[in-house]
Amino acid sequence: MDAATARWLVGPEAADELAGVAAEADPSSLGAAERLRRRLPPERAAAVTAQVALRRRARTKFGERADRLFFTPDGLEQATRPRVAAWRADRLRSTGVARVVDLGCGIGADALACLDAGLQVEAIEADEVTAILAGANLGIEVTVGDAVALLTPPDPATAVFCDPARRTASGRSWRVEDLSPPWSFVESLLAERIACVKLGPGAPHALIPDGVLATWVSDHGDLVELSLWSPEPEPGRSAVLLPGGVLLDTRQAAPPPAEIVRPEPGAVLYEPDPAVIRAGLVDLLAEHLDAGRLRPQLAYLLGADHRPTPFATAFEVLEVLDAGEKTLRAWVRREGIGTLEIKKRGVDIDPAVLRRRLKPKGPRSATVVLTPTLDGVRALAVRRLVGR
Repeated sequence: MDAATARWLVGPEAADELAGVAAEADPSSLGAAERLRRRLPPERAAAVTAQVALRRRARTKFGERADRLFFTPDGLEQATRPRVAAWRADRLRSTGVARVVDLGCGIGADALACLDAGLQVEAIEADEVTAILAGANLGIEVTVGDAVALLTPPDPATAVFCDPARRTASGRSWRVEDLSPPWSFVESLLAERIACVKLGPGAPHALIPDGVLATWVSDHGDLVELSLWSPEPEPGRSAVLLPGGVLLDTRQAAPPPAEIVRPEPGAVLYEPDPAVIRAGLVDLLAEHLDAGRLRPQLAYLLGADHRPTPFATAFEVLEVLDAGEKTLRAWVRREGIGTLEIKKRGVDIDPAVLRRRLKPKGPRSATVVLTPTLDGVRALAVRRLVGR
């Protein structure tokens, strides 16, 4: 899509066409496409059809609001979940700023959350077509150009938000030299301004500058991003769990490494949220739960009793079994297991392949956890406990 088509697409004439195609029982059918091409030039017809399809896909992420927004395929894929964007916008507002500059705004998902939070927004986007669509989404003029060149001098009432592009021709990349804007520019933002930088949750810890708060964000158990915040009077690492926004962080004395313990029936196995694991806060969680690790560097924790926590899923250990396939097949048969969930950590096993080989058949369901222990790899038959 070129810029002229994008400007038409966000205008009033296209609104009627978008509504008409969206009302079709099957907008992608040959009949719908043929009727549209009778009225519109090919490039406009294609843009309308593609936009209706993107809006339908976007409902999973944006709900009913998707039907009022404009998307590109990459913009939809890369857009922050609204719940996460709202959390970030609220945190930016809590710093006391009145205005946010969004460098590389994409389709405007993060800037939209800032507007919803009552912040003024300046949005900059390098791609003209994307900027036109973002402007329609935001109801403001989006500046087209190089974010590095267009950024104005620091202002104590203004925060800067930056989501460096992490894609190359071969896909996602964590090579510092592949990031855009350049990582040196991102570091200068964090050193000199009120800033938030969004990165993928798998960003190397070595990339994180000193003096910032590094926050790994989990949404309903999905690890979705790492955000870096500055300036921070108490820098460190934190895990935030949405939708509740509960926080676990290192801005206190670091606990000693957790004790290594053996699993026994009746004990409680804790599987920490991925944000806790990625933030390196498993030992801190173990201290809160009075729990130990099954093995050094292994994220599973084991406690004597159940202490409900939002930061981990809890299981009662029902039985400790040898992890050999023969033993497990006999256990599945003896217990009449027909539905079997297999979880694992620290072992090179494909749960789907193992499940087929165990041939579960019966009326009961069960969960088994395969994990290294002090006594070797074991299979723990477990039961989920309510209240996490």
